[in-house]
Amino acid sequence: MMNVLDPTYASIILFLGRVWDAITDPTVGFLVSRSRWTKIGRMMPWILISTPFAVLTYILIWYDPPFEKGKVIWYLIFYCLFQSMQTCFHVPYSALTMFISSDQKERDSATAYRMMIEVLGTVLGTAIQGQIVGGTSSCIMEPDVLNNTTLLKTSKRAYLIASGVISFIYVLCAAILFFGVKEQKESGRKKTELLTFTQGLRAVMSHGPYVRLVLGFLFTSLAFMLLEGNFALFITYALGHRKDYQNILLVIMISGTVTIPCWQMFLVRFGKKKAVYYGISWAVPFMILIISVKSNLIISYVVSVAAGVSVAAAFLLPWSMLPDVVDDFKVKNPNVHGYEALFYSFYVFFLKFASGLSLGVSTLSLKFAGYKTGECSQPEAVSLTLKVLVSPIPVVLIAVGLLILRTYPIDMERRKVNREQLLKIHIMSAFMYKTSS
Repeated sequence: MMNVLDPTYASIILFLGRVWDAITDPTVGFLVSRSRWTKIGRMMPWILISTPFAVLTYILIWYDPPFEKGKVIWYLIFYCLFQSMQTCFHVPYSALTMFISSDQKERDSATAYRMMIEVLGTVLGTAIQGQIVGGTSSCIMEPDVLNNTTLLKTSKRAYLIASGVISFIYVLCAAILFFGVKEQKESGRKKTELLTFTQGLRAVMSHGPYVRLVLGFLFTSLAFMLLEGNFALFITYALGHRKDYQNILLVIMISGTVTIPCWQMFLVRFGKKKAVYYGISWAVPFMILIISVKSNLIISYVVSVAAGVSVAAAFLLPWSMLPDVVDDFKVKNPNVHGYEALFYSFYVFFLKFASGLSLGVSTLSLKFAGYKTGECSQPEAVSLTLKVLVSPIPVVLIAVGLLILRTYPIDMERRKVNREQLLKIHIMSAFMYKTSS
């Protein structure tokens, strides 16, 4: 898409896609919460039906249509459709944690496995995209029209092939999920009147621990998105490691994959709040180091490993803490049922909001600095802007996020109390159900 369209149009498409996400995420969460139980569960039908449409729309994003007028509309439509299908998959997939077990330890373990595989999938996708597309990428050294046209055609074909391979992996993973995971139907639950969208929104967003958790991780997620989104350009133009940037990005993701089990063991022993403080703040000294010393490839790899450790914590901990918030909500609202998906959908929305904000800030900052797409050298102002985007701004955002998370009230003791209260509620509900039937 970037090879066919003007970068300005591409930015508009991505921005409008994020706006569309702002509508679809809470809407899908609400619809999932109202879904009835089927033979394959409540979440699985959404995952099963959305998968083929997600694959089709993803491939069509990378397909270059044989017409010039209307290309912007083509990419906008299929990008928004793909985002919608992804939402229909990701919201029930994320909320599925609450339906595979009622035990906190089992859910924490499942979350750790899920996030490790997600990061591993990101590594696999990065490697596939890099190997297939990377060999065709080049910066324009001279105005050779014939050579540039050939390069453009080769790049289009490479992106389409990469999208096909990634789509195959997507379908394979969805099949493994469908055949390998079974939802548990909550027995003994009383039928309650369904809340409207506004009532559900008010109930979720008025729960204090959830608001603090989301706000805290909104800032920290934005910090890491700015770092990840600009690190490749920073390595290429500020540090001059053009040939090594793909390997450095892979090191970050591999480091994150390897350290997720370590953070899982840490949070089990010392608690999730301590894991947040240590895990997310771990990258701060290395963020400062990378802009404080002269370009050095070894230091770049060291910083990449350290960043991966914090990325692992940033990936794992929010999803590990969300079930605790839902349990806390259930204890305080024992008569409200079936709204687990709303908690997850709004968190997904805020994650995408952070992603869109990161993209907007980065794009506008680099544009004002004089960044020129596809050129091998950039103005000095671009190098300075990239340094600011990967270090000072993320460090400040991390500090703000950790200050907010300091007020997060659910610790190990409160988790234990909630577990006991939920057990009592479950026993009482089952007793009342049997008595009434």
